Amino acid sequence: MGRLRRKRVHKESKDIKKKYRTRRRTKDLDQIHLDLMPERATQLRTQPVDNDLPGDGQHYCLHCARYFNGEATLQEHMKTKLHKRRIKALKEPVYTQEEAEMAAGMGNYVLPPPNPVLSETNTTDTAQTT
Repeated sequence: MGRLRRKRVHKESKDIKKKYRTRRRTKDLDQIHLDLMPERATQLRTQPVDNDLPGDGQHYCLHCARYFNGEATLQEHMKTKLHKRRIKALKEPVYTQEEAEMAAGMGNYVLPPPNPVLSETNTTDTAQTT
């Protein structure tokens, strides 16, 4: 039974549709922007050992919100297209409720400045110096 046949069979079954839709669900960009705040970023980088997470929760990519099995795998991930696209998306400013109201005509609309995205190498250097 191929992929298309499986989809036609479960067309009306909402629990199956939801399972396929949310299988690879990750954090949204606004949640990741909150994780990139300095106090939250240091907390995520220095997590206690958790045996349920890959790599015991010690190798975490802040930008993609993913755990990795080892440092080598994390460094490989930093070079991938997926990671680079996520960093490019994080450079755009966060869309807020105030911006939505201004765009709808409830105030003066001014484009917000682009967000500086912390890189893994820059954040580890600043975390060690402070």
